[in-house]
Amino acid sequence: MVGKKKFSFLMALLVSLSFLGGCKKIGVSQSQKTLKDKKVINIGISQFVEHTALESARKGFMDALKSKGYEENNNIKVDFQNAQGDIATTQTIAQNFASKNEDLIFAIATPCAQSTFNVIKEKPILITAVTDPVQSGLVKSLEKPSTNVTGTSDTVSIDKQLQLIKKIVPNVKTVGVVYNTSEKNSELQVENIKKAAEKFGFNIKTAGVTNVNEVPQSLNSLVGKIDVLYVPTDNTVVSSMPLVVNECYKRNIPIIGAESAHVKAGAVATNGIDYYKLGFQTGIMAVDIIDGKKVQEMPIQTSKDTSIVINKDACKKLNISIPKDIEEKAQMVTGGVQ
Repeated sequence: MVGKKKFSFLMALLVSLSFLGGCKKIGVSQSQKTLKDKKVINIGISQFVEHTALESARKGFMDALKSKGYEENNNIKVDFQNAQGDIATTQTIAQNFASKNEDLIFAIATPCAQSTFNVIKEKPILITAVTDPVQSGLVKSLEKPSTNVTGTSDTVSIDKQLQLIKKIVPNVKTVGVVYNTSEKNSELQVENIKKAAEKFGFNIKTAGVTNVNEVPQSLNSLVGKIDVLYVPTDNTVVSSMPLVVNECYKRNIPIIGAESAHVKAGAVATNGIDYYKLGFQTGIMAVDIIDGKKVQEMPIQTSKDTSIVINKDACKKLNISIPKDIEEKAQMVTGGVQ
């Protein structure tokens, strides 16, 4: 009888250990370790809207994978989905990726990152074009995410941008900002601009929108009250750049952009980031995850450098002379100005 009890106890113990061992196989860390061994790795890409910055980030991501030997239709299969600026669609895309059991997700912009994270918890998620991953609820900290999310932040130095405004348009008193009140990253940028503006002696006037159709009206509410318009990394406003450039320049109001794509679209200048490089950084991180690195322990990265970009056509249109010390270290571009 005692022997039977011992046998039963040992069997129960073995079953328990087996169960616990099986549990270890569930989760991000284990799924990462097997990715490199797969013949084809399935990658879902969710992009919030189609505009130059986000397109550049996606291209950089794909080029980084290719540079490390991962090519589409060879050893990776990419399912690219564009939400066309609709938050509800980002949720549908996330659910679709979950049902397909994609191996890895690349989420471009905050709404896509949040929707993906809300749905998918057991697969690695790479993000980019997210200003503050902590405030957006995606990670516990930038240094140690402690979730299934890592990637790159597109946060930029507001001080550098305001300093550039001071040098290029020295008589500025009031800076305007149009932004989407539904985008957390845009709200955070506006808060930072307001804080930084004090040291430069600038007044900040803002106008909020919730979609592209509201941009003209919000812009018109500002143009008679501002000296310069600052365009943050806001997907809704950036989608309306041709309109923004046209309306501002009719009234001789310079535009400073948060990144280089804004300048190529017609803004006067930026001291900002390059989204292609940011996407490339994220792609290298994806390769690290494929090789087995634990996503939970990979710090969120930011752009390694910023660069001054100046639009010669915009300067000519507004009769702006760029100081020689700035022009010498700037990349000069054209276009986006009628």
